[in-house]
Amino acid sequence: MSERYPTGTDEERETAVEAASLAVQRGELIVLPTDTVYGVGADAFDPAAVRGLLAAKGRGREMPPPVLISAASTLDALAVRVPGYARALVEAFWPGPLTLVCHQQSSLQWDLGDTRGTVAVRMPDHEVAREILERTGPLAVSSANKTGMPAATDADQAADMLGDDVAVIVDAGPAPGGEASTIVDVTGTQGRVLRRGALSLERLNEVLERLGATLTDEG
Repeated sequence: MSERYPTGTDEERETAVEAASLAVQRGELIVLPTDTVYGVGADAFDPAAVRGLLAAKGRGREMPPPVLISAASTLDALAVRVPGYARALVEAFWPGPLTLVCHQQSSLQWDLGDTRGTVAVRMPDHEVAREILERTGPLAVSSANKTGMPAATDADQAADMLGDDVAVIVDAGPAPGGEASTIVDVTGTQGRVLRRGALSLERLNEVLERLGATLTDEG
């Protein structure tokens, strides 16, 4: 069974962040708040932990989890050949509900599943999430729900679905966003929206207009 940690006071928050960090170091799963929905996370560089995450959600290797980071500068440690239009989106929308699918660094020692040489990266706009990430490094994080069920927007929902599979649940109240991130594939010369989410195609393209670029919508 999981341990649940509130974050209402500074002391509680520190205790929660420390407990989550230690659980990740032990190769266990955690539930953490983000700016969109609650997520279930594991050390991105621990293949067994990532397999555990996929199993907890009822997913296979064909659906690899995104990676959350605490700083935009970490993108270049995980991805290569990031185009200029993608960097413009990062500058405008990170931290925030934007996930970018990039070419991954070939030297990375990890196994996120069948990624076909790509990695999906996001920097969440949630202080507690970033505090955890600052201590753990990049986490493989997917929405805290069983596959086919709605994403958890509070700790109760996450506990109901994943409480038996995770070690720590960090409870920061209702998720402020409640809508999943927008996913954009930036591996080509023109970006493609793979999943519609909290950021609309119009908002994204407003940023890219000055570069003479636009995204196509396949979401």
